[in-house]
Amino acid sequence: MAFFKEFKTFALKGNVMDMAVGVIIGGAFGKIVSSLVNDILMPPIGVLLGNTDFSRLRVDLTQLRDATARATHSVAGDLIPTVTTAEPIYWNYGAFIQQCVDFVILAFCVFMMVKLMNRLTPQT
Repeated sequence: MAFFKEFKTFALKGNVMDMAVGVIIGGAFGKIVSSLVNDILMPPIGVLLGNTDFSRLRVDLTQLRDATARATHSVAGDLIPTVTTAEPIYWNYGAFIQQCVDFVILAFCVFMMVKLMNRLTPQT
């Protein structure tokens, strides 16, 4: 019983509630930043770079997979299998670039919030 009492005391502290609110607001803010990057910032950047859609930038790795499968089967002494219509494999580096931009914007916003909180908090 002491464990549950200790947990109740911990869970009802102001810091835990503040943290929970921060996580919820942070999740919503993250979606706003993602929309800002994907829908507002990246399209003009793509236009400046020659009508590039970053969400579609990718490298097709299917041929590499197929070549590796053929080499593996020929080394093992098996007959080379016929190529089936397997799902293509893509290396989506454009999506990674967008996520990096998301991260930089979120990190900057968190930095500015911490800086503001430090300014508002009395120094000892």
